[in-house]
Amino acid sequence: MAGLADSGSNPDVDLLYDINGLAKDAPHWFDRIVEFVGEYGLLLAMVLLILWCWASGRRKVRGAEEASASVAALVWAPLAAAVAVLVNVPIRGFVERPRPFLDHQGLEVLVSGKTDYSFVSDHATLTMAMAVALFVAHRTFGLVGLAIALLEGFCRVYMGVHYPTDVVGGFALGTAVALLLSPLASLALTPLMKAVERSPRGGWIVRSKSARERARDAFVPGARSGAVAEERDLAA
Repeated sequence: MAGLADSGSNPDVDLLYDINGLAKDAPHWFDRIVEFVGEYGLLLAMVLLILWCWASGRRKVRGAEEASASVAALVWAPLAAAVAVLVNVPIRGFVERPRPFLDHQGLEVLVSGKTDYSFVSDHATLTMAMAVALFVAHRTFGLVGLAIALLEGFCRVYMGVHYPTDVVGGFALGTAVALLLSPLASLALTPLMKAVERSPRGGWIVRSKSARERARDAFVPGARSGAVAEERDLAA
């Protein structure tokens, strides 16, 4: 199946040249920025987005059940990316599609040293798996994650290291893993996060200390005010 994108006129190759052609017309400094962003920056941005979602969510006042399920869904995001990349290993070996610059002349290749197979794109797989899992956990953050994943796919073609269908395949693989395995991940991770939440040392991972205190106060109305009044009586 090495001839998945053989030479000749086809939409995949035409779109590759159209997108990669932008790199030839762009200033050198801009290409260097895209090179860094497409290789490392967007992956880092996705990880930071997940951490941001976790940090903001753990401060909310929620029950232990809801908080544990929410954090479990976020923990699944990087795990889904790892699983998707592992699934991609045999896919790449089966398809054996060479990098586009090996079969097509005149491409502006921004990253050298790529000797592995092209289909499917690991970067597209990673970012989309995390984005879809994040979307399941939190819609607003998930939409930002999806935008990052789409930009990652564009950058990989712009850099001349992937065909557009490599990126589409990565998007499909990442989405499939994140969604299809999400119920199993929830069954396994939610009880684990419940145990972590009950742990004196690890409870902060699921909910901040202030959120847990406010949740207890909301669960037992007047408990905190009663405690304060008692302290005042003792002081008097």
